[in-house]
Amino acid sequence: LSVSLLSLVVQYEVEATVLGELGNPMVGERKECQKIIRLKSLNAHTDTSSLARKVVEECRLIHPSKLLEVEQLLFYLQNRKHSNDNQEKKRISPRDFTPYAGVELDEEASINSISEYVELLYEDIQEKIRGATLILQLARNPDNLEELIQNETALGALARVLREDWKQSVDLATTIIYVFFCFSSFSQFHGLVTHFKIGALCMNIIEHELKRYDLWQDELQKKKKNQNLKKEHEKSFRKYQSLLAKQEQLLRVCLCLLLNLAEDTRTELKIRNKNIVHMLVKLLDREDEELLLVALSFLKKLSIFLENKNDMAETFAVEKLARLVPCEHQELLSTALRLLLNLSFDTSLRGHMVQAGLLPKVSSLLADEAQRQLSMCILYHISVDDRFKSMFADTDCIPQLMKMVYACGEEKMDVELISLCINLAANRSNAKIICEGNGLKMLMKRALKLKDVLVMKMIRNLSQHNGPTKSLFLDHVGDLAAQISEDEAEEFVIECLGTLANLTIPDLDWALVLKEYNLVPYLKDRLKPGSAEDDLILEVVIMIGTVSMDDSCAAMLAKSGLIPALIELLNAQQEDDEFVCQIVYVFYQMVFHKATRDVIVKDTQAPAYLIDLMHDNNAEIRKVCHNTLDIIAEYDEEWGKKIQNEKFRWYNGQWLEMVENRLMDEEGEPFVFGEDRESFIGDRDILERPDLFYSADGIMSADGAISPEFYTDFPNGELGQTGYMGWETETFGNEDACQLVLSVR
Repeated sequence: LSVSLLSLVVQYEVEATVLGELGNPMVGERKECQKIIRLKSLNAHTDTSSLARKVVEECRLIHPSKLLEVEQLLFYLQNRKHSNDNQEKKRISPRDFTPYAGVELDEEASINSISEYVELLYEDIQEKIRGATLILQLARNPDNLEELIQNETALGALARVLREDWKQSVDLATTIIYVFFCFSSFSQFHGLVTHFKIGALCMNIIEHELKRYDLWQDELQKKKKNQNLKKEHEKSFRKYQSLLAKQEQLLRVCLCLLLNLAEDTRTELKIRNKNIVHMLVKLLDREDEELLLVALSFLKKLSIFLENKNDMAETFAVEKLARLVPCEHQELLSTALRLLLNLSFDTSLRGHMVQAGLLPKVSSLLADEAQRQLSMCILYHISVDDRFKSMFADTDCIPQLMKMVYACGEEKMDVELISLCINLAANRSNAKIICEGNGLKMLMKRALKLKDVLVMKMIRNLSQHNGPTKSLFLDHVGDLAAQISEDEAEEFVIECLGTLANLTIPDLDWALVLKEYNLVPYLKDRLKPGSAEDDLILEVVIMIGTVSMDDSCAAMLAKSGLIPALIELLNAQQEDDEFVCQIVYVFYQMVFHKATRDVIVKDTQAPAYLIDLMHDNNAEIRKVCHNTLDIIAEYDEEWGKKIQNEKFRWYNGQWLEMVENRLMDEEGEPFVFGEDRESFIGDRDILERPDLFYSADGIMSADGAISPEFYTDFPNGELGQTGYMGWETETFGNEDACQLVLSVR
């Protein structure tokens, strides 16, 4: 025996055996069966002992010895009904959903009179409303749903009346849809609702009611503008308010039913294809909070799909949501924020939110503990875009966040909070507000005491801004340098190194810091490929580039044998542009200082590597290489020639290739070969044959040297910024025309 709603389920087995001629069993089969005993009369006042005896007497499948067990099950059913009544009703209806207030009836519906209520559905409109209302009373009790679902006549009649008469009476339509809504609250009954095509009918009703609403609005506007119809307008407005209240109740029930059916994604797609998103967004202009709550809940569910999100963007959903934030209705506000959070994953919609003025509104909600988490998530998404970061400085967001950081004490900080702070710290205006008072000091204290990597990331972002903010870090250089050791976690050391590398402050004595905290051996050891994670090694290279700006530091690092280690690292990481660029920048700093220039130029192969990288695909690498090689060429004549030749080859590659091809192909030319067919050039470099250069009106002499007149003839008497000049030679004929770009310094 078991229970199911207001029923007893009897499980039993039937065994059939075929006997032979002698009475012996020949073939046997056993089958498990069940019988459902419906307890229509069970209520709070039922005598369970009497009912148990009646059940055992009428059901021959239950042995009299089970009487006590049946009585216990009936007692359980009776009490379960009372204890779970509120819970089930709460489940069947959305919270704050006002029960239907159409036709009030004094009579109480009974499940035994269902056939009488069905007969009322064949009468006039008022009787149909009465019959539907009585059935609704039964449907609102979940214990009656299983009984009602067996009555196909009742459900079929309800569906027929709704389909035929919904335009005649809003009360009738609302009542019948509410009955089917009760079924839709349970997944196992969705097939029933779909069978009667109630969902499609609800879509038609919603579309029709929205058109009616537009007509009401137009009519009211016309009467309002016409002074002669002022009294009529007031009368129409009162009637409009009455009609609007009933319409919004009907829309609310329809949407609740559709929202339940949309639990199945296939059904949701069908609803979406009938333009539900546009209808829901249109409803956001209404004032009824309960209708808005249902519409927002539906939009929130739909917003996780790209197509629906795009529909919301087209219908300006964000702009309509802006008026609901903030509002007094807490659940409505929470649902609106959840919808905004789903939409904030889209870059363009984040722009809509900022344009709609949501940034200060959502920032103000940080003070509301109930909405704080959602608000921070939305603000975090907005803060991802650099174009919006500076706007946070004009709100009370940053002071609120700093209060929350203070309040954390030594407890773990919410990831949403610190993530938002990290993003905001990347903007100069925000950084200034964050560091006001003891902001930076408090953050440093927390980061160093708790070894908090995320707070250190925030501090690192703060350290990148030039001006007063960066100067505040002078008091914390020692604390940061003390963290650079093998004993600390790599993640934490990376952030400390990154912060120190950002401190390009003229007043900072880097040589003293390196000596006092013995950082040179650590930096050198970490340059070895594979000695640590690539992120840490890269930060070490950047740190070296920063401290090398100081003469004495550059000399100290050069003498420690750091340059060969950098070259070895360059070979190992030549495919990583970031590594290459930072290492080349260190070389630039080294050749910039007289004390270390000779070490780079004469004692290492750095210049050769720079020449190889001079034409790298990465623009930043090329820029740093050119600047470094310019300095080397200026101070070392031998390297200067090599660099000049390489630049000439690069800029005149096409011309050189053409000349070399002539030497190979035109064997009959007398100026290329002598009488014995031996090349005049032989094995020499083509650049060592200046007599092969075209002469351009005296600009180049026969020996390839640049004439002095070149400088006086050049406009303003000076070269361009790059020091190289290009021009076209005269045309000697179509076959011999070419372009020559001379490289001069």
